[in-house]
Amino acid sequence: MEKLHFDIQIKAEAIKVWSVLWDDFSFRQWTSAFTEGSFYQGNLQEGATIKFLDAKNNGMYSKIVKLVPNEEITFLHLGEIYEGVETPRDWGEATESYRLSEDENITHLEVDIQTSEEFKSFFEEKFPDALSNVKHLSENQL
Repeated sequence: MEKLHFDIQIKAEAIKVWSVLWDDFSFRQWTSAFTEGSFYQGNLQEGATIKFLDAKNNGMYSKIVKLVPNEEITFLHLGEIYEGVETPRDWGEATESYRLSEDENITHLEVDIQTSEEFKSFFEEKFPDALSNVKHLSENQL
């Protein structure tokens, strides 16, 4: 399992950054860095299963193992979705965590990922652009 860490400073309140991360419209915008047409289905509730999909409804499904609104969310990735069919994968502790901390209208966003070797270079290439999108949307949306 590969451990990756990304972080960025954003000139916006944590509640605003959280909104950009998880509101449907802005989620689609910032995650376009990974795949055009990205979206998710499901409710952001601890214990819930959520599907991360592309425009062709392919992607992965995950369980929300920790949720503290406006502060932290952790996903445990369970499997892939291809042509609507969920296929469990033995990815072990493949997790993705987002943590926000705020200090005088500056939010520090940290993302920690535990991933298999096969996805490491993808995340290393795409995550900086995705976080740049989050920063831009958080600092420039009314």
